[in-house]
Amino acid sequence: MTILIATLISYQILLLSIGWWASKRTTDNEDFYLGGRKLGAAVAALSASASSSSAWSLLGVSGAAYAWGLPAIWLIPSTLLGFFINWYWVAPRMWQQSRDNNALTLTEFLAGPRDDPARIIIMRLGAAVILFSFTFYVAAQFQAAGHTFSSALNIESETAIILGAAIVLIYVMLGGFWAASITDSLQGVLMATSAVILPVIALIAVGGPVQLIASLDVDGLSAITLWTRQESLAAGIGFVIGLAGIGLGYPGQPHVVNRFMAMKDRRAIPKARLIAIIWAILIYTGMVLLGWCGRLLVSTLGDGEQVLFALATMLLPSILAGIMVSAILSAIMSTADSQLLVAASSVSHDMRNGESATTQSLKLARWVVLLIGLAAITLAIYSPEAIFSRVLFAWQALAAAFGPLLIITLWRGPVRPNWRIAAMSAGFVLTVILSWTTDTPGDIAERYIPMLIALALAWYGSRKEI
Repeated sequence: MTILIATLISYQILLLSIGWWASKRTTDNEDFYLGGRKLGAAVAALSASASSSSAWSLLGVSGAAYAWGLPAIWLIPSTLLGFFINWYWVAPRMWQQSRDNNALTLTEFLAGPRDDPARIIIMRLGAAVILFSFTFYVAAQFQAAGHTFSSALNIESETAIILGAAIVLIYVMLGGFWAASITDSLQGVLMATSAVILPVIALIAVGGPVQLIASLDVDGLSAITLWTRQESLAAGIGFVIGLAGIGLGYPGQPHVVNRFMAMKDRRAIPKARLIAIIWAILIYTGMVLLGWCGRLLVSTLGDGEQVLFALATMLLPSILAGIMVSAILSAIMSTADSQLLVAASSVSHDMRNGESATTQSLKLARWVVLLIGLAAITLAIYSPEAIFSRVLFAWQALAAAFGPLLIITLWRGPVRPNWRIAAMSAGFVLTVILSWTTDTPGDIAERYIPMLIALALAWYGSRKEI
């Protein structure tokens, strides 16, 4: 336990040191929000991947595989779909077009030039959507950090949440985008390493692939139920299509798309694409495999989202277990820092129409990071919820609000002002309503209806007026 604690403390000191270093490179808005548009291929790929994956990828996906069994296999192609869409289609267009209009944020990109009549409304509407969604999203990350610190250090959950959140808040407030991107890259490497080593060890511990596959074949279940957790073919198809909706949500994530805007060179995109897709394959395949192994090794685990921590402490020496726990915190922090940064830009840049003075905007951005962090801490402590479901709710709200409008803008060109507002509003509001009122296999209604309606509105608004 002493070695595990020492490893955790050393890792947190490293993150804070990066934040201090990055603070020396942050002098203006473009530095704080986009790292001066100087990200290389490896940093862009790893930071975009790590920030898109969050605690959901390590704790949520492994927990889903632990709880669901074989149906969790559909999470792998669903998430890879999003990486392919983003890196093959969105990234090259976003890199070029964001430079053409000098946008520093996704919302500013969608809002159009300064003389656009809808610019202020769209920037403020987008900022409100981001603040709402990221408060829930960051709360899930802090909640996961609390679980991890609580398990590792044997302290109260509330204290653990505050401790994990404090570390993230400090290095983001110090270094902004540079701190988030460099730490995300480091954390992305650690996450990928952990997603290879621990599942392989767990697979050996259960007796190999044959034993694992045999454990997933539950007697008495129909093929549809075995593969989808549903009773009918129609419901099974809905479950699979619904999970695919997770991947379709990637273009609407502001904390991911801004990495494409920040890359220094278009020629780096193919290299970054390869790194990101290999990373995703390792992470999601590894976590599904780990969750399956956990069903055999720790069958009495009360909370499936703790299977990674349980297996790390059971199968590994203390120092390696500490590294694995650090990987969990990496997933949490790499998303929380990016989301806090985007939330800060939403208030200090977008709500002020991108016109605030440099010194004032940087101070305001840091205050916003702190306030959003405090709101998320409060939500994590007093309104805890499963990480898997909370993250997917926030993910889908952002996806429906921004994704369809961004796709149409990149593909067909500018969308007329009122239609931009309608698409963004409809996507967000319908997601919130459907998340409260419907329960469909794979949440197919929540993931598709808002996005399809928003896509139709944006497409119609992009047509030339006759």
